[in-house]
Amino acid sequence: MKYGLYQALGMALLVIGAQGAIRQLVDHDNVGLLGWLPGGFAASITVYVLAVVIGAIIAGRANDARKAAGG
Repeated sequence: MKYGLYQALGMALLVIGAQGAIRQLVDHDNVGLLGWLPGGFAASITVYVLAVVIGAIIAGRANDARKAAGG
């Protein structure tokens, strides 16, 4: 159960980050959730890409741990 929650959290982070990065690449003025973040385009696209990478790592490790635990 625990690994499933971590995997869901990782996938949600990955999806939100990917959707935000794609939206911002298409329309630079549409910052979405990160409108409050100072630094403009470079800062917000960096945060979105980091969210994708961290989400993929969390989801992948949770999946591997779930398989190792036999669930």
